Amino acid sequence: MADSLTNNTNLAVKEISGKLANTVFNAHSIIVLVLSVTVALLLGRAIASVLRRLVVMLGNRSDKTQNLRVVNRLRRYETMIVLSIAIIRTGLILFALYFWWTFVHPSGQPTAIIGASALIVVILSGSLSPALRDIAAGSLMMVEQWYGVGDHIRVEPFEDLQGVVERVTLRSTRIRGLNGEIIWINNQNIQGVRITTKGIRTIGLELFVTDLIGGQRLIEKTNKRLPIGPLLVVKPLEITSTEEVGENLWQITAIGETAPGREWLIQDSATELIKRLDEESKTQIIAHGPLARFADSEAERRFTRTISNARKRPTPKRHPLGKPTTPRAKNPKRK
Repeated sequence: MADSLTNNTNLAVKEISGKLANTVFNAHSIIVLVLSVTVALLLGRAIASVLRRLVVMLGNRSDKTQNLRVVNRLRRYETMIVLSIAIIRTGLILFALYFWWTFVHPSGQPTAIIGASALIVVILSGSLSPALRDIAAGSLMMVEQWYGVGDHIRVEPFEDLQGVVERVTLRSTRIRGLNGEIIWINNQNIQGVRITTKGIRTIGLELFVTDLIGGQRLIEKTNKRLPIGPLLVVKPLEITSTEEVGENLWQITAIGETAPGREWLIQDSATELIKRLDEESKTQIIAHGPLARFADSEAERRFTRTISNARKRPTPKRHPLGKPTTPRAKNPKRK
């Protein structure tokens, strides 16, 4: 009984394999498949070339405008176009496979369909499962708009993986580091993203001096010795406020901007330079500092609002006549 069942199973497998070989893996079918996929790849490359030119045009327009809202809108368009390139290419490949199947099997033989479906399931569950996880992760990040082309990001949990996003697809993200390296990362490996506001780091220095004019000149001399450039100090130190905090004591606040990863140019180099220039002068004027800190205006505004709301106290309840309510004293019991 068992031998006959085994023989029947082997015969069924051979029959299905023979039909698949005759209907799916024959020379005519393979030629049509290769031609369909080749046409899809060439058409996808042509469309991608046109769309990338459009991306370059949007990038040039974004670089020329000074309106931040327009820049953000153009960046979103740029990200959508770059993402659509991958979607269009994937769609063309799927359409090529559909065309191949319908052209080679116009009658749609059930046995061939079942066999081909089983083969596709095996391939997808094996070799293509990592790509499917990348696509699922990339789709969720794009829907939630984690980042876009042109944003400077730091990828978690990798401490040193940071740079400007150049290309975004459903499967991967391409980042260019400040040292010029091109970094490709699978979307499923991105656990979190830190986005640098406006693509720069804003650093503030707090300096306490005994001579206000001398302190301002000290900042000017320091700026002349700082390296200026898009990958160095983007904007030199600018005095934003001066305040007298004591007798012959002034507090000077200076704000500068650096490229991400170059914060040390102000936090360390500018701080040491200010101290050295003060030591070399005939009359030393630094009483304390300089103290370096991050000075993002949006973060300061948000934290100021949070602290202000946290310090609020509930207002006491008022009596209808305008007097605050107080608990009534109980009448002593009469003996």
